[in-house]
Amino acid sequence: MEVTDRDELTVVGFAVRTTNAEEREPARAKLPALWQRAGAPGAFAHVPGRLDENLYAVLTDYESDHNGAYTQIVGIGVRTVPRLPEGMVAVRVPAAKSLRIEARGQLPQAIVEAWQQVWSHTESGAAPGRAFTTDLEVHHRDGADLYIAV
Repeated sequence: MEVTDRDELTVVGFAVRTTNAEEREPARAKLPALWQRAGAPGAFAHVPGRLDENLYAVLTDYESDHNGAYTQIVGIGVRTVPRLPEGMVAVRVPAAKSLRIEARGQLPQAIVEAWQQVWSHTESGAAPGRAFTTDLEVHHRDGADLYIAV
């Protein structure tokens, strides 16, 4: 983990509200369907102004900490917010000082392991502490990078 400054980004995508407890129960988990929808071929073909080929996961609107509800938006980075296609939302990810964690290897297991590092860091009370404002996952061809706001 390293502390870095993350730039502002606008993401257009699909959103769900969930908790980590729900995600541990396959019958209640919402994230697999969200990722399937966002990862479908052509899911964002009709959204103009795409920045790159990455998929972004924005975790925001935290109810409290990692035990409370949060919103996850999975989508693409855009230059400007277009007229939103039905069922999509736009979210501004503000610039922030963040912990950067690399997730490399077999996905999604590498992502799960990276988040376990984040949760261990949070529960240990290590500095810097999490802000629970807006976190970001950047999914690219080599794996993913997590940016956890501090």
